[in-house]
Amino acid sequence: MYENELKQLEANIGKAWDLAVKMGLDPYPVNFEVVPAAIMYEFGAYGLPGRFSHWTRGKAYHRMKMSYDFGLSKIYELVINTNPSYAFLLENNTVLENSFVAAHVFGHTDFFKHNLYFEHTNRTMVDKVGANADRIRQYEFDHGLSEVERFLDAVLSIEEHVDYNFRIKSQPNEETPSAEPSTPYDDIWNLDKKSKNAKTNKEKPAARRKFPKDPVKDILLFLAEHAPALEPWQRDIIMIVREEMLYFIPQMQTKIMNEGWASIAHSRIMREMDLDNSDFMRFAALHTGVLAPSRSNLNPYYLGYTIWQDIEKRWDTPSEEETARGAVPGKGKEKMLDVRETENDVSFLRNYLTKDLVKELDLYLYRKEGDEWVIVEKDWRKVRDGIVASMTNFGFPYLMIEDADYRKNSELYMKHYFEGQEMDLNYAGKTLQYVYQIWGRPTHLETIADGKRTLVSFDGEKISQRVLDS
Repeated sequence: MYENELKQLEANIGKAWDLAVKMGLDPYPVNFEVVPAAIMYEFGAYGLPGRFSHWTRGKAYHRMKMSYDFGLSKIYELVINTNPSYAFLLENNTVLENSFVAAHVFGHTDFFKHNLYFEHTNRTMVDKVGANADRIRQYEFDHGLSEVERFLDAVLSIEEHVDYNFRIKSQPNEETPSAEPSTPYDDIWNLDKKSKNAKTNKEKPAARRKFPKDPVKDILLFLAEHAPALEPWQRDIIMIVREEMLYFIPQMQTKIMNEGWASIAHSRIMREMDLDNSDFMRFAALHTGVLAPSRSNLNPYYLGYTIWQDIEKRWDTPSEEETARGAVPGKGKEKMLDVRETENDVSFLRNYLTKDLVKELDLYLYRKEGDEWVIVEKDWRKVRDGIVASMTNFGFPYLMIEDADYRKNSELYMKHYFEGQEMDLNYAGKTLQYVYQIWGRPTHLETIADGKRTLVSFDGEKISQRVLDS
């Protein structure tokens, strides 16, 4: 961009900030930087600037570049959830396009600041991932690039299996330590008790104590803490991957809400920017392009924007029935701010995707039968519930560690909590090979295949499958 264009953009961003505050937003301060497309691809591929290197990042980089080069997509912005926030604008964009993006960014940073699912986010994550990358580079120097990359391949294959609802709990010891002797003779009495207990134990074999006591969802944390043969650097890498995954979880939980909220922000800010007729027409085209519905998948910008608009309308002008139940007109903005603070995508859709909206948005459920896609459901409740169900665990299989001493042989037994979507057993087998690399002992996964309970296993040499149902 030319110097005069940068000055105009700076002025527009300042004006957009003032308008955002005027309309009731309270964003984090944002540091904007105009960058070339190559840098934007890199940040988009890595998710955060300065993150550790891995071949999958290069793959994502080239996929984004190819899509952009062939005109299949256009990169507008990348915004980072920190305080202050960072946003990167594409230097090939016009002043109007980057002004539009800045207005959109203020919606995002307001959402980051106020939505409770971001409450525990590390707001200095850019510095943290830089430190993580330094440690991994040191491990590559100490243990060899190929060895570290091989281990990262294994960990990244299961990176989504963290517990984003984790709570810090005190874990009682398996054995309660004996109290210190209160008299010089207590140890004699204790020896006598131990002798009696030993005789009792010979008469009655102790039942095997299940480990873990309860199923564990946070597979990465469990492996980092309990995999028997890992070196300290390997445990650290697992915790690095887990920490960075947990940073991205709130954004995955609120994708529809967040993009819809940012779209509401950019539409209202830009309409107050005193644009001339030609710029306003270009803005309208940009806005329409971002919100364009798709017949093959849900556009989160369009879906979120439409629901937010409907919430405001319904709470500003409640129906006669709602008014009779105590609804007060003119509460649309207040309701939007409340929803922005307390909901995630699942509750947002379950509570505010109404019958009228399902019809207006022409939503339905479909599946592939042979070579054709066939509509299988248009009932609004089933459509809503189907969309919500597809978001369970962000579309990943819901796995839990059931037994870390399976067959009394320190083998790892995991279970797929089946919710209607069968797994690719070949893919599951390959993933078990990666888990074996971390755990160091045979690994097993119970799932449903062709309607039957099936166990997929890897013993260190071969993958096997067997039906558990008789």
